[in-house]
Amino acid sequence: MRLTRIALVTSSLLSMWPTAPALAADGQELPAVVVTGTRSEKPIDETPIRTEVVDRQEIERTHARTLKDALENVPGLQLREIHGKSGYEVTLQGMTSDQVLVLIDGLPITASTGSTVDVSQYLLTEVDRVEVVKGASSAQYGSSAMGGVINVITRPIRKGFSGAMTADGGSYGGQNADGSPGLLHGNVRLEGGTGQFRGRLSADALDNKGFAVDPDGWTRHGDAVRRQQYAGRLEWLPTQAGSFWFDASAYRETDEQRYQYYAPPNYVPQRKTEDIDRNRYTYGGQWRFDNGVRARLAGVAETYDTTTREYSNSFQTATRNSSQRTDHVSTQFDLPAWYSQLWQFGADFHRERLDQTVNGASELAGNAERRAGELYFQNDILFSETWEMIVGLRGQQDSDFGSHFAPKVGVRGNLLATEDWKGVLRANYGQGYRVPNLKERHYLFDHSSLGYMVLGNPDLKPESSHSFQLGGQLSWRDRVTVDANLFYNRVSDLIQTDMANFTVVNGIATYTYRNVARARTQGAETSLRWRATGALGLTAAYTYTDADDLDTGAQLTRRPRHMGRLGADWRVLPSTEITARARFQSSEVSDSTTGARSPGWGTLDLVVNQRIGRNATVFAGVNNLFGRQRDFSNASDFGPVAGRFVYLGARFNVDVAR
Repeated sequence: MRLTRIALVTSSLLSMWPTAPALAADGQELPAVVVTGTRSEKPIDETPIRTEVVDRQEIERTHARTLKDALENVPGLQLREIHGKSGYEVTLQGMTSDQVLVLIDGLPITASTGSTVDVSQYLLTEVDRVEVVKGASSAQYGSSAMGGVINVITRPIRKGFSGAMTADGGSYGGQNADGSPGLLHGNVRLEGGTGQFRGRLSADALDNKGFAVDPDGWTRHGDAVRRQQYAGRLEWLPTQAGSFWFDASAYRETDEQRYQYYAPPNYVPQRKTEDIDRNRYTYGGQWRFDNGVRARLAGVAETYDTTTREYSNSFQTATRNSSQRTDHVSTQFDLPAWYSQLWQFGADFHRERLDQTVNGASELAGNAERRAGELYFQNDILFSETWEMIVGLRGQQDSDFGSHFAPKVGVRGNLLATEDWKGVLRANYGQGYRVPNLKERHYLFDHSSLGYMVLGNPDLKPESSHSFQLGGQLSWRDRVTVDANLFYNRVSDLIQTDMANFTVVNGIATYTYRNVARARTQGAETSLRWRATGALGLTAAYTYTDADDLDTGAQLTRRPRHMGRLGADWRVLPSTEITARARFQSSEVSDSTTGARSPGWGTLDLVVNQRIGRNATVFAGVNNLFGRQRDFSNASDFGPVAGRFVYLGARFNVDVAR
């Protein structure tokens, strides 16, 4: 039996490109295959590193338009607005967005502000699924993966021809800032080919006109944002042993913010516009040699350019230009099974640059460039049909911070396996490590007009952490699945803005980044999936998080202790499905100095999907059904920004496989 399992795992490791989901003998779909935890294909219930998946069915069922939308219902994942930006960032297990690595097909995506990735800036036309790994559990990823990894996996291209088109629009009701509809969205995808050559073209556009509690006033609580994404991909599969690919995409965004600044005795209208251009080129290939070794090479070259203009009383006061460049190359070798072991070796080479000016003057101190080379190895040891261990070590050589080594170890046990019951135990430990990003070290953020400045600190030290995960999963007849996980993350030299030690010169408060704290995040994650009947599926999840500054004993800000998720999918008729998604979040500390708290909140989304024939679906939905919205007059309220949003749309699919 163990040899059979090794053969199955090896076959998965040596597969050259993604394929359609496999079917068991009874016609049921086999467990999803995931790649993020080990950079090797494994069935999700056999990976030693816990992975959560948002699959294509969930994306289409809930009509997620951006990566932010797709992540909204992941248990324990928190979405926050990026300060001063029209976008959102993520936190995992109380770890901030700077400590979470966001990837597309295993390759990094440029951070929108030089530090954090805006997950609302990626549209989903090409996406097959999103995989989430929490904690520093895997040796596959280095700096910026202390809190976990979010990996967007694009769709495989099959032989033949397939295509899809979606169009939808919606309204914020009385809060529409520029009439109805408040939002328009559409996408199109065409792909296909032969056994050796395949290609894909896709386009996605979203136009959100913004919203306001008082649409006749100046202030806009929801920014006006236009997003467009275009992509093309070519694949060459010369033999069964190998494949090569090239992918190019362009993202364009324009947005406008409107707000007011109080200059006694009057409120002064302020406006900020931002134009964003992201061009991304990825390439790669993989080959299986006759001796069973698989080699893979992949790389990305990405530019991210922004132009921001600020206005006060219709007079332009500042123009900020930012240019970022990311180059990353990754190589990996998977060895064939050897004495019940699966060895893997790899290397990553990374370079990033940041250049930013305001009114022609540089906002950076020093050379804002970073280079790093990283080596890693991992060994998956199959002791028996019951026990499996994965051990790894990652070494990193950074151009500014020298070398660092981070060990990882994980254990997986099949403790229960009967005809009706299945029980799995997982335990993982990993060291995390993050060097200060270019913004934290070099940025000169001058907001003197608002009374403050934030200066980068070139003397920052890297953050480090110890991450522990212990959990298990119990399933009964594929009808009921209970998942529970305990986590503990301890961070040293936590980097944050030092709010206590600032200077005031000519009435301008000057802050900087410092290694000011030792921090701890700990808690529990639980979830329940119940297929009540063939037509009804229910889900529930609860996450408890305790996040503390160990130097002061204070609770870390913007980390709610309690988060909950509820979901229901009910196929009322063979072609009609009703979907509900509810989210709950408890109050959270918003200011450690004053002890101010943001109140708790809850939202409910409803969708009706009506299939028409084989290739068309019409849908209607309402997000935030009860209109729960923050109090915009309370600076400590970080509840939902948007109120009730109602939308209609249609999706068409064509699939001619060969």
